Amino acid sequence: MAAIISKRLLRSLGTLHSLVRPSSNCANFASSHRSHGTCSSLYGEGNFSAERSGFLLARSMARRFSTTILTPGADEGAFPSELLSTKAVVATPDRTIGLCQDLLIPVTNFHNEDKGFMVLAGDVFDVPIRKDIIHRVVRWQLAKRQQGTHSTKTISEVSGTGRKPWNQKKSGRARHGSLRGPQFRGGETKHGPKPRSHAFKLNKKVRRLGLKIALSARVAEGKLIVFDDLEVPTHKTKNIVSSYNQMENTKKVLLVDGGPIDEKLKLATQNLHYVNVLPSIGLNVYSILLHDTLVMSRDAVNSIVQGMHTPINR
Repeated sequence: MAAIISKRLLRSLGTLHSLVRPSSNCANFASSHRSHGTCSSLYGEGNFSAERSGFLLARSMARRFSTTILTPGADEGAFPSELLSTKAVVATPDRTIGLCQDLLIPVTNFHNEDKGFMVLAGDVFDVPIRKDIIHRVVRWQLAKRQQGTHSTKTISEVSGTGRKPWNQKKSGRARHGSLRGPQFRGGETKHGPKPRSHAFKLNKKVRRLGLKIALSARVAEGKLIVFDDLEVPTHKTKNIVSSYNQMENTKKVLLVDGGPIDEKLKLATQNLHYVNVLPSIGLNVYSILLHDTLVMSRDAVNSIVQGMHTPINR
């Protein structure tokens, strides 16, 4: 269709150009007397009129062959009601991550009700993302939580006699002084592990920075949800399941409360492997990384910010 329209336009413009093209006599006259300006002005007026006529013709044909675009305006009847989307579109401007700017985030609850807004401190929830710090903190956490109870027996701990098994010479066998050596069955283990701590030192400021980076990453992904509180009416699991189903693109949820966890919330979530609950004092980097969605109460946010702003005891 577009090719047919373009061909029609070219044919019409070619016909119009041939109609308004100046004659050869006038062109020769213009070339011979161009210095006097007599026919040059006439020739210019002819070109201008030809171009203007061609433009008007092209515009009229474009109006004729172009399709009509429906736009919402005074004539609302032109829009079919079933084609209009009823979902409200919220425009969120792109922002640069890691500028330590205070952020405004909406507050809701388990019933998805509007509870106003809350300001997140920029020095806690909008810091530059550094994977190396996250890696150091996670390694520190995993090493510190190892039990370190592995143990093997030395020659003094295994059971067995201490007698020399046979004479030193004239037996044709290798020389041995004990049957509890590592080369015998049931003997000792050389250089085996003993109970010890696998923890190593990591500066407090690095640990704080790791938690800030983890929180900032969840905010940047849009996976941080602030609730007014984490109180549930009953201990029924279906209340938590219904709230979980309202969250989009969510696999595992971590609920963080400011104080001790409510007993009803514990009972409601203990049967769900994809929902875990923590107090704000126990919030850590590894737990945040294990859950793709972080739900925090107002008290939890205030507690975390207050702890981050507390000077480090040296």
